[in-house]
Amino acid sequence: MTRPAIAITLGDPRGIGPEIVRSALATSGIAGAARIVVVGPRGTGVPVDEAVGDWAGGVGPSPDTEAGRERDALAGRLAGLAIERAVAMARAGEVQGIVTAPIDKAAFHRGGYDAPGHTEFLEQLTGAPTVMMLASPKLRVVLATTHLALRDVPAALTRERLERTITVTRRGLQEWFGIARPRLALAALNPHVGDHGRFGSEDDTLLAPVARELGVAGPIPADTVFVRAIHGEFDAVIAPYHDVGMTAIKVASFGEGVNITLGLPFPRTSPDHGTALDIAGTGRARADSMVEAIRLALTLISRRVPPPVS
Repeated sequence: MTRPAIAITLGDPRGIGPEIVRSALATSGIAGAARIVVVGPRGTGVPVDEAVGDWAGGVGPSPDTEAGRERDALAGRLAGLAIERAVAMARAGEVQGIVTAPIDKAAFHRGGYDAPGHTEFLEQLTGAPTVMMLASPKLRVVLATTHLALRDVPAALTRERLERTITVTRRGLQEWFGIARPRLALAALNPHVGDHGRFGSEDDTLLAPVARELGVAGPIPADTVFVRAIHGEFDAVIAPYHDVGMTAIKVASFGEGVNITLGLPFPRTSPDHGTALDIAGTGRARADSMVEAIRLALTLISRRVPPPVS
């Protein structure tokens, strides 16, 4: 049987991406399980198979000087080029999935990219409607809105966005996780589901009708819905905004969580943490989540259920 191939991007070269990729590839059972193509710049200490340029800027945060800002921009540009190359390989069938090391969003923007983060950039590159899922052995959380200021969430949380999130999540759980009838729950936006409008009307006027029409439980208060999911009542919880979902998954499973982009024509996974510029190069970074991201990507490739022919 032919081994699957996956592309692994090194992320921001100033961060812990290169070192956790190097550690993950040295982990028992990883290198031999797939043909791994490392995509990134030369000069990070990790041998690359697909080079996107050169890096000689070292690790850690940059000083707030013109030279430091130029270093940030180069790091962001190289990170973006690696993602572009990995996606191109996946779309061409050269690899069956991609795993991405963390990027620094400020550097990414200085490097010339306008997407708020990986998920949105992958949607731009593929044209596929996507959603962000954080998954661990204990809990799966999907974000209805991702990288937004909290004040902008209510306006962004539209019927269309909720319907798309639920539809893509349901299809992803069926196709990639083999769950024939996913049990989904929708976390409430406001405390106590708005308390009949006292703390906001969105749960009554928007979330509840969508949940009812699409066969999703909720809205359920955020302070209980994740506990119920951990106890096995739901296959995934849809969180209305970034931090309520991310906090739940990280408290439940820090170091075991994996970021998954649902909706793409190929699996994409990533560790559930950031670049950790403050500890880059110190030897303190743990590769646990990167190892889990690689293992899950291989699992998703192996058990994909093709979508039904319409």
